[in-house]
Amino acid sequence: MSPSSTTNKIALFIDGANLYATAKTLGFDIDYKRLLKEFQSRGTLVRAFYYTAIIEDQEYSSIRPLIDWLDYNGYTVVTKATKEFIDASGRRKVKGNMDIELAVDAMELAEHVDQIVLFSGDGDFRSLVEAVQRRGVRVTVISTISSQPPMIADELRRQADVFTDLVELQSKIGRDPSERPAPREPRHHAPQFLQRATTMVPRGDDEEFED
Repeated sequence: MSPSSTTNKIALFIDGANLYATAKTLGFDIDYKRLLKEFQSRGTLVRAFYYTAIIEDQEYSSIRPLIDWLDYNGYTVVTKATKEFIDASGRRKVKGNMDIELAVDAMELAEHVDQIVLFSGDGDFRSLVEAVQRRGVRVTVISTISSQPPMIADELRRQADVFTDLVELQSKIGRDPSERPAPREPRHHAPQFLQRATTMVPRGDDEEFED
């Protein structure tokens, strides 16, 4: 690490659902241990936040093992329970928006860091990026324009000091497919047709997930 890089204080803000969707679109998995090491090599990593909503009444959520691992391995995990509601057309929707939590943490930490790295393509973060920049903090946004349509909102990309396409980081933070863990067995040996219900969110035609 060069002497100048030690003065570069960095904070990571990871929109979990958005990063997962972006990596999936690009066809690879994120190795969060490698991700942490990559940004530790770029300066002094002050904090690495990971935000995600959780469906609390599920017997088993596929994201819980990841959350537990992140919690014990250098990440600050911020979660909240999703809320279900019926929209005007009678459709069941699940709402799990973490934008406010991320924005509050970013504003609080802005005076303590030189650079913020935002893993999200959500255009709602444009005003946050602008506000943080006014405090003298450089902002790098990581998403992708390699997909059709692009996963990043144009206004967010233009507001960022630096835009990095996630595909460019694949060799540094991607997980080797051979290292992918075997699927977890359901807790109970339920009949095959019931196993799906215990391991993933029901997503029928009449259900939608809202960010």
